[in-house]
Amino acid sequence: MDKELKEKVENALESMRPFLAADGGDMELVNITDEMVVQLRLLGSCKNCNMSEMTLKAGVEEAVKRQVPQITAVEAIAH
Repeated sequence: MDKELKEKVENALESMRPFLAADGGDMELVNITDEMVVQLRLLGSCKNCNMSEMTLKAGVEEAVKRQVPQITAVEAIAH
């Protein structure tokens, strides 16, 4: 995983963490694929929340793509 790219993605994720933490959740960057897909592990209450997919796409993915335009998608992976 490219160090500079990882740092940019981590910064974008950091901007979303307070919103997740407010509901007892968090996320962890697992990988950035060759296809520029960010893979996250959802933590805390986000693991079981029925709104997590919407939050991931509408919130986290948008924030990441805004700061790191070369990212094509953000997806949650199973533990």
